[in-house]
Amino acid sequence: MNIVVSNVKGGVGKTTTSVYLAAAAVDRGWDPVTLVDADRQASTAEWLEERPLVGVDLVEAPSERTVSRALAGHGGLAVVDTPPGDERIVRAALDRADAVVIPTRAGGVEYSRVVATLEMIGTRIPYGVIICAARLGTNDLDETVAWWTGSGVPIWGIIPERVGIAAGPETRLFREGLDAYGKVLRKALRKRAG
Repeated sequence: MNIVVSNVKGGVGKTTTSVYLAAAAVDRGWDPVTLVDADRQASTAEWLEERPLVGVDLVEAPSERTVSRALAGHGGLAVVDTPPGDERIVRAALDRADAVVIPTRAGGVEYSRVVATLEMIGTRIPYGVIICAARLGTNDLDETVAWWTGSGVPIWGIIPERVGIAAGPETRLFREGLDAYGKVLRKALRKRAG
């Protein structure tokens, strides 16, 4: 099973989402779990070097060839952190995706970037948007949920701002984040199975 975390825009929570999804998979008994860092910036690799996750194997795959190879033979669950601006690597990951998680934020220029990502995905792969670093109870969040719902784009999760702020290699993963991303993982797996 390959879950690709993708958005053509940077700074939307792809790395945090990827790390938490891998940790949530281990938490739910998946073995093996492979976290594929397909971004040349290597943010995921740096995170796991600083704070390794027990049960998660890291593979750095910052090229089309290496990401394709990493997704072909892992034998379990793989989560791929894709780069924001390298369409060829993203397409290589999407070619092997069983489900796509699209992190975004509420409001602003986020809509057009998600739409561009959806165009790359097409209709053959199950996908869902997750709204990261969400300020619960705000008009921005309500409008974003209404926009995606009205556009027929599934929302697989809303990740509270405090989870996003608490993320990064300097801190441990928090139970609230594992629970929230565990629900996203469950939706991705269910969509693939269904």
